[in-house]
Amino acid sequence: MNLTISGHHLEVTPALRSYVTTKLDRITRHFDQVVDVKVLLTVEKQKEKDRRQRAECTIHVKGNDMFAESAHEDLYAAVDELVDKLDRQVVRHKDRIQSHHHEAPKRVM
Repeated sequence: MNLTISGHHLEVTPALRSYVTTKLDRITRHFDQVVDVKVLLTVEKQKEKDRRQRAECTIHVKGNDMFAESAHEDLYAAVDELVDKLDRQVVRHKDRIQSHHHEAPKRVM
């Protein structure tokens, strides 16, 4: 799995990088065929009282791309919400690709 973590108006510290990677381990626990993950962490400085921290992530799995974004006043809370959204998408994708149909038993004559 290729993991890219980048920051916009933000320096990605080693503590933040390790937090994001430990949270993304939950996704690989559910679905191990993840090819590429790109995370973008952003600080929007529109107004000082309305500082918003955003986290965006794009996951490329075999046959599909998933995107989720989250915004919160705390960047760690935004990452938590982001991973929750991605986890739901990955579980749903896994359910879709699994075959729920059972083959009929062969008749013996």
